[in-house]
Amino acid sequence: MASIVAGTPWMRIGRMTMTTTTKLDLAPPILRLYRSRRRFSSVSASLSTNSNKLDGEVRVRFAPSPTGNLHVGGARTALFNYLFARSKGGKFVLRIEDTDLERSTRESEEAVLQDLTWLGLDWDEGPGVGGDYGPYRQSERNSLYKQYAEKLLESGHVYRCFCSSEELEKMKEIAKLKQLPPVYAGKWASATDAEVQEELEKGTPYTYRFRVPKEGSLKISDLIRGEVSWNLDTLGDFVIMRSNGQPVYNFCVTVDDATMAISHVIRAEEHLPNTLRQALIYKALGFTMPYFAHVSLILAPDRSKLSKRHGATSVGQYREMGYLPQGMVNYLALLGWGDGTENEFFTLEQLVEKFSIDRVNKSGAVFDPTKLRWMNGQHLRALPSEKMTKLIGERWKGTGILTESDGPFVDEAIQLLKDGIELVTDSDKVLSNLLSYPLHATLTSTECKAVIEDKLSEVAATLLAAFDGGEILGALEEGSAGWQKWVKSFGKAQKRKGKSLFMPLRVLLTGKLHGPEMGSSMILIHKAGTLGIVAPQAGFVSLKERFEMLRQVDWEALNKDQPILESTAAVSS
Repeated sequence: MASIVAGTPWMRIGRMTMTTTTKLDLAPPILRLYRSRRRFSSVSASLSTNSNKLDGEVRVRFAPSPTGNLHVGGARTALFNYLFARSKGGKFVLRIEDTDLERSTRESEEAVLQDLTWLGLDWDEGPGVGGDYGPYRQSERNSLYKQYAEKLLESGHVYRCFCSSEELEKMKEIAKLKQLPPVYAGKWASATDAEVQEELEKGTPYTYRFRVPKEGSLKISDLIRGEVSWNLDTLGDFVIMRSNGQPVYNFCVTVDDATMAISHVIRAEEHLPNTLRQALIYKALGFTMPYFAHVSLILAPDRSKLSKRHGATSVGQYREMGYLPQGMVNYLALLGWGDGTENEFFTLEQLVEKFSIDRVNKSGAVFDPTKLRWMNGQHLRALPSEKMTKLIGERWKGTGILTESDGPFVDEAIQLLKDGIELVTDSDKVLSNLLSYPLHATLTSTECKAVIEDKLSEVAATLLAAFDGGEILGALEEGSAGWQKWVKSFGKAQKRKGKSLFMPLRVLLTGKLHGPEMGSSMILIHKAGTLGIVAPQAGFVSLKERFEMLRQVDWEALNKDQPILESTAAVSS
């Protein structure tokens, strides 16, 4: 009796003696199928349990369809494959599954390759790299599929089906009325050679259908989900080659994984039902079975499947939004995996060192954009200072805020503002906020009322006198020490200290109630005015313009809730 047993992590065909081996955490899928006496009659299946030592090279694959952008779910699957391969000293293979000729495009393929490269997931074999198991696009492997389809036809595992679309639809309707699974009724499964030859001579289109055993069940040991089983009588004979000569997905995948010597198939759980068909094809062709590991879906905050209606879902979108690859990789790794500690910050190299497939959760992971943004900020601030400065400085020049991308002003601005930057794109807002002077909006806000009532008009008058006398500009020219000395002196003269001193100064000098450290902010504002580094369209209000606007405030009108300040445009002109 021919059977499949686990003699290695692969499942081998033929008579084999069961042996005791060392059990590891990588339990292989186990399958034993008993063939009946008649070649094409029913076949029963049962489970044989045995865990074997992992032999040979670990080879995994990521196989995207180039029909759109790389979804974050696909990126996580690619990442888990990459981490597993690197942690085991194995190979990470990239295969393009472009058999959907109508939807697949080279533009989409290039976008996927670009996203993977941006994430740092370099592949050992695949497009642009080559390898010993190519070609690495399914559209270039048709001759291989036809070769194995013919082999299955010759062995009797596959037969020609001449049913028309109308006949198949009628079969589904009958099955529905009988409350049976919508499986193929097997009209051509037992056809004679003469009947087949007659249809061939008439030129009737036909598909290749795989003979599925009518009894029994199939079980695998999934590395993430544990034991999974299916009843064979729910499947029906399925198509592996269409009437136009194009192979069907499950057939392609099986042939590709086997001929590319893939040892572990790590993929999304939505592919779990495909495993039944693929396992049967493996057995029929005499191929060895890989280990399977099905990763749970990424869920939206409402625990539905993450989709476009929840916002950005592709890697390219997050790249354009200003995310770093380091932040994306770190966050995606934590969607369903952890190293067992409280640590959440990992570089790609650290993930390779820590990753293990047995710590991947079987439950769905919720995608949290707020957590992703926070994590990106952690990685942004962890960059070497020169790299962070280059990244943000070029951003500021590119968006037209500054006329230069480097220099002392850029260095100091980044050091002052970096805690408020989680995405590179955030840097525009925080710098523009520093350079702006929304005094009118602040003075008329409810939050500012207490500051105004603390004799803000008197502080303003004294501050204007200090500016006119050159005290403030002189202090700023001396840098941080000079500024601190002047503030201390000003507070002493006003008999103010702490919040009573700093809140009025912040409102009057920056036009805001909150912001980064005031001394450093004022020094930068002074430098921005003297260096001429700010672009004209950036909305910068210089120190001189600020004091001119301050002179226009009608404090009496303010207390009566009247308009208190001419527009910035009017003052500036």
